[in-house]
Amino acid sequence: MQNDRKILVWALSALLMVGSLAGGLVLAQSGRTTTPAIAPATTVQSPEIVGPLVPVTGFSPIVKKTGPSVVSITSTSMRKTGDDDSLSQLFRGFPGFAVPDDPQFRAPRKQQAAGSGVIMTSDGYILTNHHVVDSATKVHVVLADKREFDAKVVGTDSDADIAVIKVDASGLPAVTIGDSSRVEVGDVVLAIGNPFALGQTVTMGIVSALGRTGLGIEAYENFIQTDAAVNPGNSGGALVNTRGELIGINTAILSESGGNQGIGFAIPSNMARSLMNQIKDTGKVTRGYIGILPQDLTPQLASSFGIKDTKGALVASVEDNSPAANAGLQRGDVIREVNGKAINNQFELRNQIAELEPGKTLTLKVLRSGAEKTLSVKVAARPVDIGSSKSAPTPDAGTSGKLGVAIQDLNPQIAKELRISASVTGVVVTEVQPDSPAADAGIKRGDVVQEVNRQPVKSASDFRNAVSGSSKSLLLLINREDKTIYTVVEREG
Repeated sequence: MQNDRKILVWALSALLMVGSLAGGLVLAQSGRTTTPAIAPATTVQSPEIVGPLVPVTGFSPIVKKTGPSVVSITSTSMRKTGDDDSLSQLFRGFPGFAVPDDPQFRAPRKQQAAGSGVIMTSDGYILTNHHVVDSATKVHVVLADKREFDAKVVGTDSDADIAVIKVDASGLPAVTIGDSSRVEVGDVVLAIGNPFALGQTVTMGIVSALGRTGLGIEAYENFIQTDAAVNPGNSGGALVNTRGELIGINTAILSESGGNQGIGFAIPSNMARSLMNQIKDTGKVTRGYIGILPQDLTPQLASSFGIKDTKGALVASVEDNSPAANAGLQRGDVIREVNGKAINNQFELRNQIAELEPGKTLTLKVLRSGAEKTLSVKVAARPVDIGSSKSAPTPDAGTSGKLGVAIQDLNPQIAKELRISASVTGVVVTEVQPDSPAADAGIKRGDVVQEVNRQPVKSASDFRNAVSGSSKSLLLLINREDKTIYTVVEREG
C-alpha cells in the first residue's frame, strides 16, 4: 500500500511537470522567450507581446531595382538547310535515305532564338551576347513592363561574345553598373534573365570563382563563375550583386545535360562596358596586338628554362616585323609583367594586351636565360585576318617509355603540304607511337621539330645526335601549321 501511494504521488508530480512544460511551449510560440514560472491555478496570464512581426523581404528590393533593366530578346534569322541541318541529321545513318532534292528542303528557313539583354543607357542601348543576335534579320525586345520594341544591331564582337543593340525609346530604366574588379569569391549574386523563353526569372547563388580562362568558349575569356541557376535563354542577362549593381553579363554554362548544373559564366561588367563603348563609338572592337604567340609554362617547361615557378607566359613565336620583334622580344622569353601587373598565364597576357589602345607603349618585364630584362613595345591594332584562336596549346608531359617517334628531313615539298614557310628548317615527325612519351607530350604526325634542348635541328642526323644524350627531359620546339610551341618529352633515363 505504501508503495502504491509513492507511485501515485510520483505520477501526479510528473503530470504537473508535463503540464508546466506544455504551457511553456505554448507561451514560447506566442512570443515569450523566457522560462515561465509556475503560477497558482487561479491566476490567468496573458501572453507577452514582444512587438509586431517584421516581414522578411529577402532580395525583393534588389529585384525591384534591377529587374526593370533586364529585357527578353527574340531574334529571327534566315538560314539555309545543309549537311549540318537538323533535317540532314534526321536522315543521316539510314541506308538509302537522303535529304530530298525538293527546293523546299533547301530554301532558307526562318529560325528564332531567345535570349536576354540589359538596358545600359536610358536612351535605349542594350547589351547582350553576340550569339543571341548573330545573323539576325529582326530583333524584338520585350521590357519587364511588357512594352515591346524592334531593335537594330549596332555592332557585335564574336571574340568576346558581346553585342550592342538599340531601341528607339527614351527614359528607359538603365541598370546601375558595378565595378567587377571588386567582386570576390563567395559574394551573393542574382542572375536575371529569360530562361527557356519563360519570361523574366530570378535565381540566386554565389560567385564560385574569378578569372576563369582557357575554357575554349570564347577567344578572350575572363569569366566570373557562379552557381546561380543559368539556363538556355539567360544568355545576355544580368548578374547583379546585393547592392543591385550589374557585375556581369551571363554568357555560358558548363553542362552535360544542356541545363543548369551549377556552373555558369558571366563576362565581367568592366570588360563588357569597355567593349560596349567601343561598339557604340565605332561599330566594332579594336584590340591591341604585338605579334607573339604565347603559351603557358608547365612545370616541365619551367624546369627546362631554369625557372623555379610557372608564373608568366612563354613566348613560343615572334612574328617578323611585328611590334614585339621590333622591340627585341625573342622566342623563349618568359613574360612576367605587363605595365607592372603580374602575369600568371598566356590568357592573362592576351587579355592585358588586347585591352590596350593601339599606339600606346607598354612595358614588359621578361626573363631571358635567367636574366631579367625590361622591354618597351608600341602596341598596334590587331589585324583583321589574325585568327581569334591564336594561342598555343600546352601539351601534357609523358613520364616513361622510349621517345616513340619516326622522323625524316624536311624538304620544300613537305613544307608546302604542311603549310609551313619555306624558310623553316627541321625534321618532320612521320609517326608517333601510341602511349609513348612523345604521344603523351602532345607531339603529332606532321609536326616539325626545329630545336632540341635549345639547339637547332636541321636534319635527321642532327635530331638523332641531340636525343642520344643522357638527358631525361628533352625540350623540343615544334612547328605546327607555321606556329611554334615548346613542349617537354620525359623519357626513362
